[in-house]
Amino acid sequence: MKDIRVASVQFNHRANDKEYNLSVIENYVRQASKHDVKIVVFPEMCITGYWHVSKLSKTEIASLAEFVPRGKSSSILLEMSSKYNISICAGLIELDELGCFYNTYIMAMPDGQLRKHRKLHTFVSKYMSSGNDFTVFDTIYGCRVGILICWDNNLVENVRINALKGADILIAPHQTGGCNSRSPDAMGLIEPQLWHDRDKNPDKIYSEMQGPKGREWLLRWLPARAHDNGIFLIFSNGVGVDMDEVRTGNAMIINPYGKIIAETDSVTDDMIIADLNGEELNMCTGRRWIRGRRPDLYHPIVVEGGELSPYEARFLKE
Repeated sequence: MKDIRVASVQFNHRANDKEYNLSVIENYVRQASKHDVKIVVFPEMCITGYWHVSKLSKTEIASLAEFVPRGKSSSILLEMSSKYNISICAGLIELDELGCFYNTYIMAMPDGQLRKHRKLHTFVSKYMSSGNDFTVFDTIYGCRVGILICWDNNLVENVRINALKGADILIAPHQTGGCNSRSPDAMGLIEPQLWHDRDKNPDKIYSEMQGPKGREWLLRWLPARAHDNGIFLIFSNGVGVDMDEVRTGNAMIINPYGKIIAETDSVTDDMIIADLNGEELNMCTGRRWIRGRRPDLYHPIVVEGGELSPYEARFLKE
């Protein structure tokens, strides 16, 4: 992989306000281009808004959804990419030709290419479908990129398959932290008023976002995804109030050794930039371990076992 400069953005999107959200995206794209960034990564569903979708009817979701790549937002991102000579990654709700809705993530590139990934484990709405394909592709920058959205990254098999498909960089957009996870020792809700009062009581919201409900939870597993699979990982996240939950930001960029090479502790919108050194991939621990795999032992991994849909697993079953 050639060396490349990348950026990760966290921002507090507005529900149902594509115009505003795209304006924030362009502002950060403009800033990133001035620093010679080649790929800038934004959060999951940041164009349409995220958690409020859990309360929307099918008709209301349809009013937000767009075709990809021939929808308006895709066109705007492609134009923006060409204008600033930078690849832009952002998420929205996709509508397909059969009338199905997907949590989809776009990478628009300056040469006019557009690649998309449909979230494999969609739970934000019972009206939205999950994708069935992994998304790993070559770029114009001499690197190979994979995309996994939020919960996709929680399942180790998904990240490993991206690595086996040759991904050098994993783009990992999220809307997480501060969630009602229903697991007693994972994340937990943050009182929304704390974020609204962030200027009056900055220490309190900072502590919540950096603690077990945010950064501390991420550090239990996120660097391991990069380390164990020998890939760079770009983590982007929402930040601030998202309906009745508080996203914790914590945007970070991680090298193939699981080392955080750039991150922000801001409690509001922010961007981080890092240079990825392609030579780190050559002999990193994860890639060396993968070369010694024993696939003949792994049959139990691919037997039946995921009997619940992502929506059921998240909401309906204990």
